[in-house]
Amino acid sequence: MLNYCGSIADFVCNAKSREDALPLLNEHCRSRFFLHPRRTKKVLLFFHGFTAAPWQFVPMGEAFFKAGYNVLVPLMPGHGQGGNWSRQNPAPLPTTAAVYQNFAQEWLDRAQELGEEVYIGGLSGGGTVAAWLALERCNDIAGCLLFAPYLSSSSRVLDLFVRKLTPEYYDWGAPRPGQIRHGYDGFEVEALKTVLLMGSQVLNRAKREESAPMFIISSESDRAVGHREHRTLFESVSRFAPRSWYHIFDRVLDIPHTMMTQGEGNPHESMLIAMAKAYIDSKLTWNEIGDIAERMTRGETFDAAVQTLNLDDHAAAEMPIFMTLLDKRSLVMQRYTGLRRA
Repeated sequence: MLNYCGSIADFVCNAKSREDALPLLNEHCRSRFFLHPRRTKKVLLFFHGFTAAPWQFVPMGEAFFKAGYNVLVPLMPGHGQGGNWSRQNPAPLPTTAAVYQNFAQEWLDRAQELGEEVYIGGLSGGGTVAAWLALERCNDIAGCLLFAPYLSSSSRVLDLFVRKLTPEYYDWGAPRPGQIRHGYDGFEVEALKTVLLMGSQVLNRAKREESAPMFIISSESDRAVGHREHRTLFESVSRFAPRSWYHIFDRVLDIPHTMMTQGEGNPHESMLIAMAKAYIDSKLTWNEIGDIAERMTRGETFDAAVQTLNLDDHAAAEMPIFMTLLDKRSLVMQRYTGLRRA
């Protein structure tokens, strides 16, 4: 208990001192920690999005904390700093992958001190960092939640632009009506190129290396990242880690790239949290989810399907929500198409 309390005091105080000296762009940019007075069975480490801040994971962090888990959401390197940032004076975002990679490994080491199992996750560029960490330290990570990871953009032309035309500056433009932004309004393209190249490395490594299990979540309404690469990553990772899942939200839900909170445009925030909990608290493989889906397409209820398959102890309380959203018929068709090809 003394070591646990000492670990908390150490990194919390260090984070506060470091952020007090920046100065911060605003208070929403501070690292956020949701910590119990003792080690927990599971610990969650989240990395916020590119140019954004830890506030993106506050609703999800609070939900997992209430469920009994310790949660860490550190401020990413070069993010959240106040200044008169512009094309002539771009925000100090990292332009080398090693900065993100060292940061991620240091926080994973800290997370391991706070519980028995560590789950990691991230949105967009933070998802790219989490995916890299899931490959680099697969034996230290129980699972990985990737929310619209930036592995490529939705446009091949834009990817070429990012790779070739640097240094340039990109302005996010005005937020959508009702949308909140607590982060940088723009960035130097060289900084985004760093994340894009990390994403390319993740896709290449995943084809041949073991990874921690992943749950990759996309949205058809997301105009920022490439959905095809999300599916490709899932197919690569699931060969080594059967407890990997994949889901893409239907366009009718209009869930944007900034999907973590209502404030950033996702009215279905609670649904996303429920899906994340379904993954963290379940032991189901993707093949077992396919078995459940197949029975449900034949008219069985979720409860009846898991009971018949003897999977009651493997399914979290939130699992029916995920199964309701899942395109079960497409999943079953894909299974049989794969069998015919084999």
